Amino acid sequence: MQLPVASSPVRDLLALTSRPEVISFAGGLPAPELFDLEGVRAAYDLALQDPSVLQYAPTEGNPDLRALVSERLTGLGLPTPDVLITTGSQQALALVATAMLGPGAVVAVEEPTYLAALQCFRMTGARIVPVASDADGLVPSSLRSVVAAEKPDLLYLVPTFANPTGRTLSASRRVEIAEIAATHGLWIVEDDPYGELRYRGTPVPSLASLSDRTIYLGSFSKIGAPGMRLGWLRAPADLLRGLTIVKQAADLHTSTVDQAAAANYLAHNDLDAHIARLRVEYGARRDAMIAALPATVPSGTTWSDPDGGMFVWLRLPGSADSAELLKEALRHDVAFVPGAAFFATTPDHATFRMSFTTNAVEEIREGMARLAKVLL
Repeated sequence: MQLPVASSPVRDLLALTSRPEVISFAGGLPAPELFDLEGVRAAYDLALQDPSVLQYAPTEGNPDLRALVSERLTGLGLPTPDVLITTGSQQALALVATAMLGPGAVVAVEEPTYLAALQCFRMTGARIVPVASDADGLVPSSLRSVVAAEKPDLLYLVPTFANPTGRTLSASRRVEIAEIAATHGLWIVEDDPYGELRYRGTPVPSLASLSDRTIYLGSFSKIGAPGMRLGWLRAPADLLRGLTIVKQAADLHTSTVDQAAAANYLAHNDLDAHIARLRVEYGARRDAMIAALPATVPSGTTWSDPDGGMFVWLRLPGSADSAELLKEALRHDVAFVPGAAFFATTPDHATFRMSFTTNAVEEIREGMARLAKVLL
């Protein structure tokens, strides 16, 4: 049997960070020096006092963790009676794709969009159709046209500090998209790993708070630690039960000890204070990258100016090929991600993505100086 994917863009992307001398703006990685190592260690120590954390567990997830996550989401303005705990939000996306897509299904995505989501959808045999976006996110008139012509089963969005663009879907457009979903019976998948990493501006309501046809995905990876591989899925009760059965077939349950440690962490630590520290540190790194851009890129280059998240999205003037420029950048020990992999259909080869979270301010300045030697 031939698999419907020839390579893994995620694997290729992470390989760019493997040489220690490379200043990598490629992976969307949190800064390891900002992990709350002391708090996480204490949470695991407490968890391992109970031998049952090394036993099989319910597919739905640790009851304490589910309650704590639900309480946190409710406090953030998204009333949540229950969640399904998953092995990272990537598994949550895979469960949705397995349950709701297949050969002949149609999934609409913002163009450009998260490359691992495209990979996930392609593995099901579904057809992916792009919806236009601009500085304010997905364009509702384009979505209306796609819904009329293609009748998609799902709409996938990263509406807040999107991967790869860093853009945020405006509040008014969120209302309009919720209305389109209600009118046409369209399911929305709201992928929200970055929403709490806001550095300026006012939070906007989640799509899930506006539409009961929304499946909401969240993650501990960006606000906690990705190595714990913990995410969650919020959906209407009937759908949540069905997705739990799909998860049971996939892996029985997410790591019991990791869930217990996360529950302990949330119960005994001030996650809000930790996130506040991340906002200060990442905000300074974002500012350093944005400030360096005019002296790094050629005249005519455009870029996003994100209010939060991890990414800046750029387009070089003319017919530049960012994949070819990356080869030269690596010779100067700096890396970024060419934009082509983020497009569902026709790629724009002049685009690329840079992440500002992994490197300290001085490393960002040095990396941008190296990149200027390639781009100017």
